[in-house]
Amino acid sequence: MGFLVSSELKNRQFRDCPSAAMLMVMVVIFFAVPANALPQYEDVTVAAERTEIYLPLLEDRNVGIVANHTSLVDSTHLVDTLLALNVNVKKIFAPEHGFRGTGDAGEHMESYTDEKTGVPVVSVYGQRMKPADKDLEGLDIVIFDIQDVGVRFYTYISTMHYVMEACAENGIEFMVFDRPNPNGFYVDGPVLDMQHSSFVGMHPVPLVHGMTVGEYAMMINGEGWLEGGIKAGLHVIRCVGYTHNTLYKLPVNPSPNLQTQLSVYLYPSLGLMEGTVMNVGRGTDFPFMVFGHPELRDADFTYTPRSIEGASTNPKHKSVLCYGVDLRSFDKSQIIKGRTVYLHWLIYAYENVETEEFFTPYFYLLTGNETIREMIEKGVHVENIIKSWREEVDRFKQIRRKYLLYEDFE
Repeated sequence: MGFLVSSELKNRQFRDCPSAAMLMVMVVIFFAVPANALPQYEDVTVAAERTEIYLPLLEDRNVGIVANHTSLVDSTHLVDTLLALNVNVKKIFAPEHGFRGTGDAGEHMESYTDEKTGVPVVSVYGQRMKPADKDLEGLDIVIFDIQDVGVRFYTYISTMHYVMEACAENGIEFMVFDRPNPNGFYVDGPVLDMQHSSFVGMHPVPLVHGMTVGEYAMMINGEGWLEGGIKAGLHVIRCVGYTHNTLYKLPVNPSPNLQTQLSVYLYPSLGLMEGTVMNVGRGTDFPFMVFGHPELRDADFTYTPRSIEGASTNPKHKSVLCYGVDLRSFDKSQIIKGRTVYLHWLIYAYENVETEEFFTPYFYLLTGNETIREMIEKGVHVENIIKSWREEVDRFKQIRRKYLLYEDFE
């Protein structure tokens, strides 16, 4: 697939970009994709709504659920729905941001009892990321039902890995209620080098993997990525009406700092800046739709990060005026057409921030390798950086194809 760029971008290095305004022009990249091949918005029935399929599988069984605020059946929480249907829900496992989705990013959550249901809630994002054997005692099956956004460093898939692993070790079945991937219409970005494996990237997959959580669980199982190659007793309840050419409008924010469809599309690209000195809108009313820094040159947009309970209690550059780039007017159709991770904004920030150390060690965990930082520091052209991961992405696509449950975008 070729692409067309403005003549200005085509004829000079990105590093010559003189201003944030010019940056906004230069990143409008139009890919040569036929209109009828572009993803379309479609109505989808998520797995949690298909009670007629999964209720017989839960009858007379003790059930655990990995859930958060996105685990909805229409507008009712899955836990409430199942309890009303007389399913024996015995335990809830809460990921990053907590069961009700109110925790700050990275905030360690404690275990407690849910006031509404009286069901014990075990945190799997705190002192330990994996359920202990005692947490699973008495359970016959554990359901995973969380809305993911299809990005390697979004930690819900890491939680899924560890709960799958614990279930496999204890002979407990694992069932995924599948949900569409809002970024499932493309695969792109550097593939994780396992030397940089962490909770924000556990598997050798690209930054944007293009899989639903159900497909991803099948890959974890099928590729032997659980400890010791152990296999989970895995069941996936599929969505209806979804393909990887479907654009899915999220009915609820997947986490406190992804508040719009645009922020979900921008997240793979702006998320990389979390491994730098840049603020990406945390501590504002428009997270992951802007980026800035107190010393960013040639930027006329300003904002001041503040503490926001349940979202960003201690954002970078808190209470300090930041100069930056406002992407709220960025045409999200360019991401949909381009199907690529944008490095332009990251490189622009690197070239224009007056700071001795731009990158932090966390950047290696987010990119999953050391190559991207090295190329940026050496001034490698953005197109060549993107080309550097194409071969590995193509190999991953071959593996990915084995586990797809839905028609692909290619």
